Amino acid sequence: MTVPDLSPLALSLRVAFLSTLLAAVTGIALARVMGRREFPGKSAAEAMILLPLVLPPTVVGFGLIMLFGVNGPIGRLLEDWFGIRIVFTWIGAVIASFVVSLPLMYQSVQAAFDKVDPRWENVARTMGVSEWRIFRKVTFPLAWPGILAGLVLAFARGLGEFGATLMIAGFIPGETVTVPLAIYFSYEAGRTGEAMFWVVLITLLGLAAITWLNGWRRKTSRRRGRE
Repeated sequence: MTVPDLSPLALSLRVAFLSTLLAAVTGIALARVMGRREFPGKSAAEAMILLPLVLPPTVVGFGLIMLFGVNGPIGRLLEDWFGIRIVFTWIGAVIASFVVSLPLMYQSVQAAFDKVDPRWENVARTMGVSEWRIFRKVTFPLAWPGILAGLVLAFARGLGEFGATLMIAGFIPGETVTVPLAIYFSYEAGRTGEAMFWVVLITLLGLAAITWLNGWRRKTSRRRGRE
């Protein structure tokens, strides 16, 4: 079987990396705020963060089009002020992957922060350490295993995103075609061998990510047990 053009793989990896980076920064910030602050509407805000988990991807994609389309409030502002178009570009694929992977990142980080013993943070406070330094030197290192799990899950989710990506980025060969889109349209065009190639490849990538994460967790648990 002839190896197909690998541009969908390159684009998928770029999209997954950038969306995971955005999800990490946003998810950590949101988990920190939601875990430490009480405010009116907190439950509703958290429900909005987690909403993409339960919505069909096409609904997420439709919402993104309404926001980032040429007639949407954000899309019009970006195009008028900065000349940036989101719809039918690879940037749209990044945004779609970010939105659907953020809930996974947020939940993983929130669970990781909840497991941090607050006594360690309180000891640092009694020593006059700033909150930012406490977060960097105490909270973040202790929560790192859970944060890493969230990173892997977010990357895998971004790598496999299909529905929302198709809605906002479309199918433009060489520009917006990720691996999931390549699978669908290759099969639809009767190129079953090419579709199978992408299926096997993305399955192996997912298995490799999960296997590595599980192995790292076991290794970390054994090391902590010895300590």
